This record gives sequence, structure tokens and C-alpha cells, in this order.
Amino acid sequence: MQLPLIRPMTPGDVDSIVAGFLREGWGDRRSTLDFVAVHRASRPFVAVANGDVVGTGVASVNGSVGWIGTVWVDPAWRRRGLGMALTQATIDAAEAAGCRTLVLVATAAGRRLYERIGFTVQSTYRILEASGTASGVIDPRIRPFHKADLAAMGQLANLATGEDRTHLLRAFATPQTARCLDHPDGSLGGFTVRAPWGGGHTIAPGLADGIAILESRRAVRGPNERVRAGLVEENETGLERLLEAGWTDAWRAPRMIRGEALNWQPTFIWGQFNFAMG
Repeated sequence: MQLPLIRPMTPGDVDSIVAGFLREGWGDRRSTLDFVAVHRASRPFVAVANGDVVGTGVASVNGSVGWIGTVWVDPAWRRRGLGMALTQATIDAAEAAGCRTLVLVATAAGRRLYERIGFTVQSTYRILEASGTASGVIDPRIRPFHKADLAAMGQLANLATGEDRTHLLRAFATPQTARCLDHPDGSLGGFTVRAPWGGGHTIAPGLADGIAILESRRAVRGPNERVRAGLVEENETGLERLLEAGWTDAWRAPRMIRGEALNWQPTFIWGQFNFAMG
């Protein structure tokens, strides 16, 4: 049977995709889809059959590193090779954009597919969560973002991830959505940036600095609200300290890689924008 047409996603596709995601329990991802449909470093695709969107896939180009994600197939089209075709479309687009390394976060079912096309497990993400404290007590080194911080934030994100995240920082960082942590010598010790859909890209080389940023988020949330952090298994001490402070495991999944090895610092990473763009 011929597969549906795979083509670039447009803003006009978003309503149909949102409806499909909601039917399948993926939640309302409209803000993410609105962003990737127009962002210059995104390569989003849809599969269309009889005028209906029946599949999606998105590549995010972070310099020489491409993230593959949001691979979804309507139940009526599963087990026919459409998921693989959408994955390949995103891979081709990322490689055409100059990506030499591909990264993704896999589900249990998806892992087998990705291993067949050359991905290997690089690490494991552990998502921890904690309730808000509403204390209002924030480390005095933490302050709102200023535009002048972008260069240092980009350098720190590059060092942590091995990727160029500047385009995402520029898109999302504002005094309302981002916080920076200053060292006494005036250098940037870490930051957190919230995307419109709520993910928090949090980078801090120092253990105490990373925990301070995460705890500052708890301080402005109520006890009935939850705060999440995303660490990789290499950050053993960070995970241990957060668990001791009352954070609990919420979810974990393998981080997979294909292509050139990354020069990254996984212990610097305390949260992501999401698991389709890192």
C-alpha cells in the first residue's frame, strides 16, 4: 500500500495535528507546534492521506547537532512503515542542514526502530519533580535575564550540550521567562529559560548553582503545584542531592545518538526545553 504524502508542516496544519494528539492522549501541544511550524531552525513534517494529517515528525537544528522528535502516527496507519518514513524525513532534513550528530529521546517501542537505523543509547534522562514551597526565598545571586546575557548563556549552553542553542535562547529568553545566576566575579554561573509550553532549559556547571536555580523555581510555586527537573544519569551527585531534598522520580527514558561523538558536559544539564529539541 502506498504511504501518505510526507511534506513540510505549515501553520495551517496545526489544528488538525492538535486534534490528533488530543485523541491519542499526547496532550495539547499547540504552542510547540505553532513554534516549530515557523521557526527557521525547525524542520517539521506531516504525513497527509485523503486531506487529513495522519503523522508528524520534527527535526530541530542546533548547529551541527539535530534533534529528532514528535514522531506520531495515527492508529489507522501504524505498522505500515509510516513512522520510519517520517523519521527518515526528519533525519534527511537535519543532515541536509549540516547536522553531523543526531540525538533523540526514545520510548520503549521507538528504541527498537531507532536501533535498526544506527542509533545507540548514550545516556538516560531522569525526570524528577517536587512540590512548590511558596517560600519566596530565592538565592540572592539569581536575577532576571537581560539581553546582554545572551552571549554568555549561549556559550554556557554550547559547553554543556555540545550544541548551538543560541537561536532557542534568543526566541524564548525575556525578563519574565528567564533567570540568571551570577558569580561574585560577575561571570554567569547558570540560567534557566522557560519556553511557551513550560519546559525549562536549565544549565549550571556547579552543583550548588544548579540546585539553587531549581529551588528558586519551587520558591515561587504553591504546594499544590509541581516543578520538574531533567537530569542525565551521569549527574549522580545532583540526582542524589535532589532526592535527599524531597524530589521524586517521575519518568525516565534513554537518550540515543547517531553520528559524530558529542563534546558535552552532561552534569551541567538540569532541564530541557522539551525532548524534541533538547
